[in-house]
Amino acid sequence: MQSQTYEEAVKKYKRLGVDVEKALDTLRGVTFSIHGWQADDFAGFERPDSELSGGGLLSTGDYPGAAKNIDEYRQDMEKVFSMVPGKKKLNFHTIYGDFKGEFVERDKIEPKHFDSWIDWAKKNDIGIDINPTLWSHKLAIDGFTLSHTDSNIRDFWIEHVKRTRQIGAYIGERLNKTCINNIWIPDGSKDYTVSKFIHRKILKESLDEIFSVKYPEEHLLDSLESKLFGVALEAYTVGSQEFYLGYALANNKIMLYDTGHMHPEEYVSDKISAVLQFARGIMFHLSRGMRWDSDHITLFSDEIVAIMQEIVRAGALDRVFIGTEFFDASVNRIGAYITGVRAVQKALLYALLEPTELLRQYEEKNQLFARLGLLENLKAMPYGEIWDYYCNQMGVADDQGWIDEVLEYEDEVLKKRSGK
Repeated sequence: MQSQTYEEAVKKYKRLGVDVEKALDTLRGVTFSIHGWQADDFAGFERPDSELSGGGLLSTGDYPGAAKNIDEYRQDMEKVFSMVPGKKKLNFHTIYGDFKGEFVERDKIEPKHFDSWIDWAKKNDIGIDINPTLWSHKLAIDGFTLSHTDSNIRDFWIEHVKRTRQIGAYIGERLNKTCINNIWIPDGSKDYTVSKFIHRKILKESLDEIFSVKYPEEHLLDSLESKLFGVALEAYTVGSQEFYLGYALANNKIMLYDTGHMHPEEYVSDKISAVLQFARGIMFHLSRGMRWDSDHITLFSDEIVAIMQEIVRAGALDRVFIGTEFFDASVNRIGAYITGVRAVQKALLYALLEPTELLRQYEEKNQLFARLGLLENLKAMPYGEIWDYYCNQMGVADDQGWIDEVLEYEDEVLKKRSGK
């Protein structure tokens, strides 16, 4: 049943030439890839008796209730999915395989270690994206993996990524939902180096070998994730934006932009219209960097809205893949998930409700005050009423209800789990 506030909001948008139902239909068709590592502080299930750390990754805080095993992890993710409307994927790393309590070295992982994940994904009607894990390992401690000058170390990581791609293709085929394999490496140097060219040449050769194995695109797509710098990589990152963009364009791969991996004054939204002229596509890991790559919870910010506007204005939702990327152990992890993912979805809805053609008309007629004025007026439009209607229509809690649900889950599950 449509509320009066929703009907009034529809009328206001209609006066600007915006079809609200068309916007909602588009939103329903977009899949959001939700990162898996917020639930357990990036511990994974590779070694049941220890947690992973290092390699440029840092999760701070010890809020009670973190998932400690695969069952708790799945329980928490199901709770998140129940309050996130629309189509969803779980995006995780190979260290989240179901290893049945046994240690499996990373160059020995197999598709069978993800069979139970496939069954779980089918049950929850979601897809899966995957990432190799090239950090927190004895063969990554000196700062180089795929770009290492030692062929024995390099070959280990090449095999790991090859197996990750095999697993991704297997998942994509079994779920009949394309799996995106994203490659991020922690390779680089804390201080000045004279071997930049050598390491990047080696990385190119490693990627060439990895991608020599072909899979159907309906099963697997590959993306490459750059980074400006990281902890202990302040001076030099092998997988820079220029390197990966060049490789992606030359080899028909997807360029991935993590909004926390840029310079603090660099905007990913400015890159979209340029990169889409040439690239196979763009994948986003939407995070909130605060002075550095700190992976703060994503918010409904000017930059997140601008990213969505550029995607919609380019008509590129069929070439863009939207995912999240944050982990904060200082707050309720379920609440963090829902805050961040819904902020991204709300930003996309805001962009879909934009009267783009009217704005372009003002622009073409050089009525630039009108363009600016309308952009300002849109900030006060009742998109919140449209969002709440969408949530209710999709059977999830609206903005007035989800916080209470998370607090109840904390009392009933998370506190009992932690004993606090």
